[in-house]
Amino acid sequence: MAVFLTTLSRLPWTIVYAEGVRLGFRHRSYAIPLAALGLNFAWECVYGAHGLLGPITAQAVINVVWALADAVILYAFFRFGRAEFPTLTTPMFIGWGVLMVGVSFAVQLLLLGEFGVNDAARYSAFLQNLLMSGLFIAMLVAQRGLRGQSLLIAVARWIGTLAPTMLFGALHGSALILGLGLMCSILDLIYIGMILLVVRRGSFAAPQLARTHTAP
Repeated sequence: MAVFLTTLSRLPWTIVYAEGVRLGFRHRSYAIPLAALGLNFAWECVYGAHGLLGPITAQAVINVVWALADAVILYAFFRFGRAEFPTLTTPMFIGWGVLMVGVSFAVQLLLLGEFGVNDAARYSAFLQNLLMSGLFIAMLVAQRGLRGQSLLIAVARWIGTLAPTMLFGALHGSALILGLGLMCSILDLIYIGMILLVVRRGSFAAPQLARTHTAP
């Protein structure tokens, strides 16, 4: 069961990153909100590097591959993302992006120092996934469309987070991880429903009601 759930987590997240890279350049946008993207990139760099220092595991290699994919998504953010923030000048936009990435690395290193490798990796992963689930909803509402987003990413993110929730939350008996993972699932299912609504309507705009005129 553990092997099945681990595979069920890795494959969907690989799909998320591959689709994120594809959509970023196709839509000339970015596929992951910056705060979540920075935390993910930092997590993969920190724990990928840590995994390569000892006996190299499959997860360490996957973390490095994911970090490379996130680096490409980050490039797409800096290349195309300013169009989403017209009130920011180019130096302000770049400075904000660099600051968020730097803060993300600081957060991951602080958690690593406080909790140790295993607990920090798990707790930070689920906390940033919960943040990501909320930010994806906010991004969809702000853009009022599917620029840089897709149903495939939404479903893959949901499955990719639900599997380790069952592994570490249910099977390993962590109430914290189980609670965070279930909250992620609730938000992810809401996000999937919102995407289906956008696909059906084309946007979040409510259908125009026909005006009726009555005789004076």
